[in-house]
Amino acid sequence: MTVSHLDFTIAENPPNRLDKALFRDAPVAEDLSRTRLGRLIGEGAVTVNGDIATNPKAKVRAGANVKIKLKAAIETETLAQNIPLDVVYEDAHLIVVNKAAGMVVHPAPGSPSGTLVNALLHHCADNLSGIGGEKRPGIVHRIDKDTTGLLVVAKNDKAHHALAEQFSAHSVERLYQAVCFGYPDVSEPRLGGLRGVSFEPSAIVKVTTQLARHKTDRQRQAVLFEGGRHAITRVRVRKSFGSAKAASLVDCWLETGRTHQIRVHLAHIGHGIIGDTVYGGNRKIAKKSISEEAAISIKSFSRQALHAAVLGFKHPESGKNLRFSVEIPQDMHDLLSDLQGST
Repeated sequence: MTVSHLDFTIAENPPNRLDKALFRDAPVAEDLSRTRLGRLIGEGAVTVNGDIATNPKAKVRAGANVKIKLKAAIETETLAQNIPLDVVYEDAHLIVVNKAAGMVVHPAPGSPSGTLVNALLHHCADNLSGIGGEKRPGIVHRIDKDTTGLLVVAKNDKAHHALAEQFSAHSVERLYQAVCFGYPDVSEPRLGGLRGVSFEPSAIVKVTTQLARHKTDRQRQAVLFEGGRHAITRVRVRKSFGSAKAASLVDCWLETGRTHQIRVHLAHIGHGIIGDTVYGGNRKIAKKSISEEAAISIKSFSRQALHAAVLGFKHPESGKNLRFSVEIPQDMHDLLSDLQGST
């Protein structure tokens, strides 16, 4: 395996931790994140003034000589596949794609190939400098297999770490569009009396709960109010359909990003997503409230009608604010057209 050696000097006024000082002063071209540097310290690959460093929290003085033994990123065992991608933006640090319905993001026992990662390994080829010492794309967040829309993926350790910090701090803008049953009306007494629901200006429904795996069905998430992980979703109706507001197109903003969060929260407030059979998105609608064509369209919709429409974040290298948006896919467009005919 190819090994390179970095040799540099700690500059004036170093941070009070070794890993932070290394992150500041290591050659920029190496794109080393603090996480990676901490791991290298743990592996005994870092020396300070000739002594092996073992503590990432140790103090280091200006003028100290640092040497880092850096192994070349190893090739991943995951198969690179020539799968078409809808690339919205790409540079040396990251790539933003508009994921199609039916594509799993990451290989797993049930989906070893045909995933977004397989496609990115082929598309990016030699442009991946390595995540955690392995040549692979850095998956920062995911969307479900049958959800469409925007994802950002890192190409190197530094970008992966910086993007992950933004997601952890909930500073990333994420707007989804969904077609749900009914009409989440802020004036509805039932909704106002539901635990975890509150209202904000501009007719926004705020859902605040804990989420955890369902006790008996491990493929599902369940709403809790003790334990689990904190989850906040905001929902606002964009348009309603049918004589009795039988369905609605809603905007959903994620403050947190838990597994199935929007799907679970909409089901919790009684407005499950059309096509989402896991969380009750196959319920019946009164025949007279929508047209026969719309009823058929709802019944035959083969996935959850959920789309990641907007994604905004700071570029991990330049700090520039980036914001991307993509239109809903054709199947959701057709569904909305049929629902519109019922209005």
